[in-house]
Amino acid sequence: MSLIQQLEWRYATKKMTGEKVPAEKLSNILRAIQLAASSLGLQPYTILVIENQAIKEKLVPAANNQPQIAASSQLLVFCAWTDITDKHVVAYIENIAKTRKVSTESLAGFKAMVDGSINSLTVEQKQIWASKQIYIALGTALAAAALEEVDATPMEGFNPQQFDEILGLEAKGLKSVVIMPIGYRAANDHLANAAKVRRNQSELFQFI
Repeated sequence: MSLIQQLEWRYATKKMTGEKVPAEKLSNILRAIQLAASSLGLQPYTILVIENQAIKEKLVPAANNQPQIAASSQLLVFCAWTDITDKHVVAYIENIAKTRKVSTESLAGFKAMVDGSINSLTVEQKQIWASKQIYIALGTALAAAALEEVDATPMEGFNPQQFDEILGLEAKGLKSVVIMPIGYRAANDHLANAAKVRRNQSELFQFI
């Protein structure tokens, strides 16, 4: 099984069966997201893994009644932090120190660089930056799901404000950015056997 073969296999599934993704496969997908690249390594986001069926069904109208929401095994909601504060940076530095078994004092120069990068941004710019980091994690999640032969559909077609309200995200300091239901394709999904359409490489890539 190669990554290219699995990317050929995957598509944005429109109909799911409701079948549950095995715990090991889910764990591998979440681990891949955890390992996704992130600028500064900060990972300024939180991913909600919604398994509760009642909550998924409550979110359906806020996602334009798209059936994947309720028929998914899990619905992943990628949420940006509404602000990135010194508290976040301190926690990150302490995590580095603990993980690498070094002192926080030895990381003072790196912390100053992170602080400088973050503090130069407005709150709105921080949210935009966090959203960009989320899309890196989303791409990793899609590839990981494909390798596990789990269907996944990246979706921007939802009302973030309604999602935030239903999930109580404001109180958690979060804003929903993009969602990804995972599960298994239904046999009657009209796109299940459709040829994958992508731009020709000669058009997509320019060698300089």
